[in-house]
Amino acid sequence: MTDHPSGLVTEAFEAQRDRLRSVAYRVLGSHADAEDVVQEAWMRLVRQDAATIGNLAGWLTTVVGRISLDVLRSRQARPEISYGEQFSDFVVTPDDDPTPDEQVALADSVGFALLVVLDSLSPSERLAFVLHDMFAVPFHEIGHILGKSADASKMIASRARRKVQSTDRSARPGREHREVVRAFRAAALGGDFEALLRVLDLNVKLTVDTPNGVVVTLGATEVARGARMFSGEVARHRPVLLNGLPGHMSWRSDGTPLSVIAFAVTDDRITAIHIVVDPAKLSSIHLPDR
Repeated sequence: MTDHPSGLVTEAFEAQRDRLRSVAYRVLGSHADAEDVVQEAWMRLVRQDAATIGNLAGWLTTVVGRISLDVLRSRQARPEISYGEQFSDFVVTPDDDPTPDEQVALADSVGFALLVVLDSLSPSERLAFVLHDMFAVPFHEIGHILGKSADASKMIASRARRKVQSTDRSARPGREHREVVRAFRAAALGGDFEALLRVLDLNVKLTVDTPNGVVVTLGATEVARGARMFSGEVARHRPVLLNGLPGHMSWRSDGTPLSVIAFAVTDDRITAIHIVVDPAKLSSIHLPDR
């Protein structure tokens, strides 16, 4: 960057860093990706002529938005990496009457459940919703990022908002959600393929967090075919909330954790399933098997 001291550039950018990181994280749902986006924004700022920047905060938001949009679109083309870090630091609480400490943990986990909801949006919808509804970015600026008019951007954000409002109930699961989860478990254990299809959304996404990385399966038929993974060596299981989503945790006969599973449910259909079988991550969960 030219025409002003680099120290002032650094100071101005650092003043915006936390906000930019927050924007990128809400758009992407990944702390690591958010850090990468903010760093890339810094590199672009260094190469930019200062005379062309009238509003630094707005310029940086636009840059972060564009980079984040590219990341979202790249994920869409490569679904195996699209789930983000929602469960990299997960919160597991019993799905019964919580203790005061468990109530605090559950409150913290609701934000994770929102990320699952946002993951169901298209890249443009997610960006428009996050920027406008969470950070009050004007629609004309959002349109500049998306390459659309302000009115078109407003329509995209409105569509995203309706989807979020219709699915956000999964962040606070009710009895009907738990019944869907129980129906899925019974069908999986019984090998009832047709019953599985009745509770799975057509575009359901199954994400399995293994010691060797994340494996993603898309579509009701494929998920139902792989339902044998939901039984395994289960000796005991307990209903839990994983980052605010209903599910259950299972143990082997020797008391070691086998898996923890979470389900996102919308309109009596399971839209997303996340299974953690990575022993390293399971070992961080301190939850008795009764």
